[in-house]
Amino acid sequence: MAELDVLRASVLAALAGGQTGRGVEIVGRVCRACVRLLPVDGAAVSVMADAGRREVVYTSNAVSAALAELQFSLGEGPCFESYSHGSPVLVPDLAAGLPLGWPVFAAQAAEYPVAALFTFPVQIGVVRVATLDTYRGTPGSLTDDELSTALQVADLAALALSGLLDGDRWLDGNGQWMEGAGMRHREVHQATGMLIAQLDLPAGEALARMRAYAFGHGRALRDVAADIVAGRLELDQEPW
Repeated sequence: MAELDVLRASVLAALAGGQTGRGVEIVGRVCRACVRLLPVDGAAVSVMADAGRREVVYTSNAVSAALAELQFSLGEGPCFESYSHGSPVLVPDLAAGLPLGWPVFAAQAAEYPVAALFTFPVQIGVVRVATLDTYRGTPGSLTDDELSTALQVADLAALALSGLLDGDRWLDGNGQWMEGAGMRHREVHQATGMLIAQLDLPAGEALARMRAYAFGHGRALRDVAADIVAGRLELDQEPW
């Protein structure tokens, strides 16, 4: 497809020109092209190391941003499934039935103008590093040609992400390699570290405790994290 070839050439040119500092913009270029090339209404790319270390690099619109934030807040959703299994997660009709693996996310996603979800793993070589998440407002499956295009776009997303590579690391303990990318979840990482120290918990359990509090109190995870970092909230003093 001509536009795919043009997109690949532009990403390669940007990287060859030493524009690695503009890695987020290059990833954004891939996301915007994804929306043009596929019958989807929005796209997002998130780097991942596990359920506790995930950063949204780019979202094409407000709904994509909300879906990405919702998945991170809940710790479930198609991005986690696609990343864990290394295969696309295709939900052509969200209203047809709640996926068993992430029913809470599916139910809350239905509150947005979202009828179908298509998520693809993003790999550099054999290393899985991110996901490409797309949605659309009407139900329906991707054709074989559209699925092929989506997989090629995911490959280009991996190429674009190489512009954000810092040595041989994608994420360190605090996500420092994303320093220049405007991290959306920096306070979540900081709050998780504080809970690890305060409550002597493993990282996964500390994040799960914070997510449970946020869900139980109907609050955004980032708002809970901000309160913990600012000293306004101590989870060990909260009833469970």
